[in-house]
Amino acid sequence: MRPSRPRNASQIADVANSLIDPILARRAGISTALLSAWEEIAGEAYAEFSRPEKITWPKRASESEDGGFRPGCLTVACEGARVLFLTHAQGELVHRVNGFFGFSAIDRIKVVQKPVQPPGGRRRRPPELSPAEARDLEARLQGIESEKLRAAIMRLGAGVMSEKRRKEQAGGRGKG
Repeated sequence: MRPSRPRNASQIADVANSLIDPILARRAGISTALLSAWEEIAGEAYAEFSRPEKITWPKRASESEDGGFRPGCLTVACEGARVLFLTHAQGELVHRVNGFFGFSAIDRIKVVQKPVQPPGGRRRRPPELSPAEARDLEARLQGIESEKLRAAIMRLGAGVMSEKRRKEQAGGRGKG
């Protein structure tokens, strides 16, 4: 009888990556290794609001053309006004990505502005309001006809009120 080998998550991840990598390489020119190492490559300052999307390789005019490898362009998605910070760090990121690959894979980064979902799809829990706070906020929004607008302002108001409550509680602890 053959001893059974325990199967763990890393083995499943290796199998999944081996299935996904050829598709990613063909469609986007990147690998799951780059995606999973992005937090280390980009660093804590940039990883949270950016993610690599694709690598575009330059086209050769013909096979007889110098035949040498030419680095590509990494397209990185980035959120909102943080694009400016990422743009300023492009040189450093090019060096880090090339260090990850072990050769000059890219020579520039193209930053595109779009929403980036947090790693693992984690989202912050919506702030909780006390019943009195919720009634107060709903009363203030009574005149708004659009349901979508009212819901958006309700979320914003709940965030502001919970942040204010948190600061008041933190300030109360420091006194005494």
